Amino acid sequence: MSIVWLWTGVVSLVELSGQSTALLEGTLIHDPVWQQSAIIAGALLDLALGWALWHRPGRRVYEISLACMVLMTVVATVLSPSLWLHPLGPLLKNIPIALLLWQLRESSAS
Repeated sequence: MSIVWLWTGVVSLVELSGQSTALLEGTLIHDPVWQQSAIIAGALLDLALGWALWHRPGRRVYEISLACMVLMTVVATVLSPSLWLHPLGPLLKNIPIALLLWQLRESSAS
């Protein structure tokens, strides 16, 4: 699970002026400074979650990861609902990830 967040965080920063910003075109965030701030904040959160899942796996980290993923999914849905219709399913993939995090949470003793 950690590789998903680590990779997403790294790619979001690498593509800061490319695909990352392109995802925000046509959303409620029009100002380039706010767009980059939102991308950087999301990437840092992704990196933090990836690090926590890698180095501190446990019930609490799974709960935090699940809550953050739900929040980011809601924000992405508000900003760009068309992502639900994307052929590669960038938001749809969050459903099995949520189920996996829930299962990890349930099976975790800590």
